[in-house]
Amino acid sequence: MQQERVPLEQLETMRGADVYSQDGEKIGTVEEVYYDEQTRLPEWIGLGTGFFGTKRVLVPMEAASLSENQVAVPYAKDYVQDAPDIDADEISQETESALYAYYELEYSEPRPDTGFPESARAGAEDEAVDTGLAAGAMPPDSPGDRLEGTPSVTRSEEELRVGKREQELGRLRLHKWVESEQVDVPVELRREKARVTREPVDETVGEREIGEESLEVTLSEERPVVEKETVAKERIGIEKDVDVEQETVSREVRKERVDVEDETAP
Repeated sequence: MQQERVPLEQLETMRGADVYSQDGEKIGTVEEVYYDEQTRLPEWIGLGTGFFGTKRVLVPMEAASLSENQVAVPYAKDYVQDAPDIDADEISQETESALYAYYELEYSEPRPDTGFPESARAGAEDEAVDTGLAAGAMPPDSPGDRLEGTPSVTRSEEELRVGKREQELGRLRLHKWVESEQVDVPVELRREKARVTREPVDETVGEREIGEESLEVTLSEERPVVEKETVAKERIGIEKDVDVEQETVSREVRKERVDVEDETAP
C-alpha cells in the first residue's frame, strides 16, 4: 500500500533526522531533499550512509513517513544501502531512470524534461493544495514571485582567493668523515736495577767447607701496551622549526557597476 507523502511544511524538520527501515533498523540520516525543477515539489530524500555518512543514497519521498523526528521507509536497510548512490546536487535523467527501476516504481508514463511522471506531479500538486500551498508553489527557501519578462542586469565582481603552496627553500645535510691526529699520553714505567752490596762479617763458620757458590737475581721492567677502543662522544641531529610571518598579497580586482539613466519625461 502506498504511504502518504510527507507534507511540505515538515521538510525543514527532516534534515538531520534518523531514517529507519521497515524492520526498525537505522539506515542513516537525512542530508538533502531533492525537488522537481518544474513543480518545485519534493521527490527524493538523500540519505548519508556508511562510515561517517560518506555514501549518499536516495529514497522516494512518496514512500517515506515522518513521526517523532524520525523518518521511516518501507524498505530493508541493505536494500536501501545498495541503491545507486549520488554525489551531485542534481539528478540526471539516467540516474532517475535507474532509481525508478531499482525501487520498482512506475516510469512508463509520458514525462517532462525533469523525468518525473505527470501523475506524480498531479498528486504532488493536489497535496500542495491540501497543505495550504498553491500548485507549483516554491519551497520555503525559493525566491519570491517575479514578473515574467522583467528585464534585468546581473552585476558581477572579482574576488581574491588566496591559497598557499609549499616550495623547497634549501637543504641542510649532515656528513660524517674520518680524520687522524697524533695523541700523546704520558705513562710511568718501572724498571728494576741490580746493585752489589758488600758487608764486612767477622764470624766463625765452623766446619763449613770452602767452595764455589752462585747467586742469580732476575730483573724486570714495564713496557707500554697500547690498545684502541671506539667510544661514542656526541649525537648530532637536525631539527626543523617553523617561523610564521604575516604577508599581505595585493592584486587588482574588477567590479561591475550599474548606472541608471532615467530618460522618462518629468
